[in-house]
Amino acid sequence: MGLRDDLERYRDVGEQRRQDLSEFIQYGDLGQSLPGEVKIPIKIVDLPAFEYDQLDKGGVGQGDGGTPQPGDPVGQPQPQPGDGDEEGDPGEEGGEHEYYEMDPEEFAQELDEELGLDLDPKGKKVIEETEGDYTDITRTGPASTLDFERLFKQGLKRKLAMEFDENYIEEALRVEDWGPDEVYAWARQQNIPVSHAWIVDADSNLPDDERDRWTSIDEMTEHVERESPVERIRRKGLKQVPFRREDERYRYPEIVEEKEKNVVVVNIRDVSGSMREKKRELVERTFTPLDWYLTGKYDNAEFVYIAHDADAWSVERDEFFGIRSGGGTRISSAYELAAELLEEYPWDEWNRYVFAAGDSENSSNDTEERVIPLMERIPANLHAYVETQPSGNAINATHAEEVERHFEGSDDVAVAYVTGPEDVVDAIYTILSTESNDE
Repeated sequence: MGLRDDLERYRDVGEQRRQDLSEFIQYGDLGQSLPGEVKIPIKIVDLPAFEYDQLDKGGVGQGDGGTPQPGDPVGQPQPQPGDGDEEGDPGEEGGEHEYYEMDPEEFAQELDEELGLDLDPKGKKVIEETEGDYTDITRTGPASTLDFERLFKQGLKRKLAMEFDENYIEEALRVEDWGPDEVYAWARQQNIPVSHAWIVDADSNLPDDERDRWTSIDEMTEHVERESPVERIRRKGLKQVPFRREDERYRYPEIVEEKEKNVVVVNIRDVSGSMREKKRELVERTFTPLDWYLTGKYDNAEFVYIAHDADAWSVERDEFFGIRSGGGTRISSAYELAAELLEEYPWDEWNRYVFAAGDSENSSNDTEERVIPLMERIPANLHAYVETQPSGNAINATHAEEVERHFEGSDDVAVAYVTGPEDVVDAIYTILSTESNDE
């Protein structure tokens, strides 16, 4: 293997090998990414190269002024620029970092593959009506759109319904003591589509010496085989098909409604005094990938951020994960504000996701009396609550359990528990796999 092959191998396992997606979500630096651009660190492998070791300067056989003689004393190597013992200020420049950049659509696709998700976004808002295939039928239209195939089939059906075996009817006229009336009555019983006038005309052309060929109709049917209309057409050919005006149908294009896949995501976070730094970080690690994922899945994604303690208020994304308040907690205040803000996003035009997170601490009876009824009244593809308790459940942290117990078995409410970064990917899967794909 040559040097060129070595270089290619190092590039393959190095610069183009980025951090595992699950590892990135759990432990990576999410702050380097933007809402529309996900940056995943690349694992860098230094390429092999020959370098001159500065520490080898000086010593026996290396002098500045001629060649030393055996036994001459030699001084110690002098510090060189860049040596680790050189005096000076600590470096202020950070090392270079490489990132693999992907858009939210690629992120969503890879997360689907990694977690085995199958979320199929629903289109709601009609943005355009277009003409599709000519699959619909009307009774009028331009000649160029006449459905001739259908017209021919209708005419052929009529032709088959009108056809009968003339020879078979004539043989019935040869039954002894039978005339046109008896033959016509018998033909009606046999569902033979022959008119009385045709029978009378055929009887008038029948020779007298042939009128008593058969002693009974049973004898005639026993010896004469009736030919079907299809066999008759095959034998004689199809000279004409009886088309009628009422058989005409004209094709026109199906009107296709193109629907835009719109989504509004309401992110709710508890910012009360109990939500310390580790809890806030777990909220960010869970909500940020969810935002990227839904942005990649939908044509148009909008986000609403709500912070709350005992009261709720709308914030910008940049503030959302860093806010901390010293107040108490009333989670229902956030859902009241969410219901108000969602009025701008009609349910018949927008997909909705309502994601809330906190440490499950809530004011007395607020979950049962206010939050759960509000969740039931707010139409959404999915309601989710993420409990973040790094040190385990506190005694009064019961909100998640109450919600989970009330909505057990529901396909539009998910509850996830996150005690550390290692739980984040599982929580994301729990949330995204809960939504039903049924229309």
